[in-house]
Amino acid sequence: MKIAKLLTYSFNQNVGPQDRIFRILSGLALAIAPWLMELALGASIVATLAGLAWLMTGLVGRCGAYYLIGFSTYKRPK
Repeated sequence: MKIAKLLTYSFNQNVGPQDRIFRILSGLALAIAPWLMELALGASIVATLAGLAWLMTGLVGRCGAYYLIGFSTYKRPK
């Protein structure tokens, strides 16, 4: 494991298809829901940023936390 790979997002895909769908849908919900529920501005911004980060991991198929612990839900084709 190399920190340079983590910082440049150049490590291999490690988020599988079902995991990606879940991350995309839940990331969108987390980014949008606070504004619909009219939470405090600070809480809405934090939740939106967390939701966008979660959404991005689903869109690109790479998760830094998975990389750090050596985990993957992506099954490489043979």
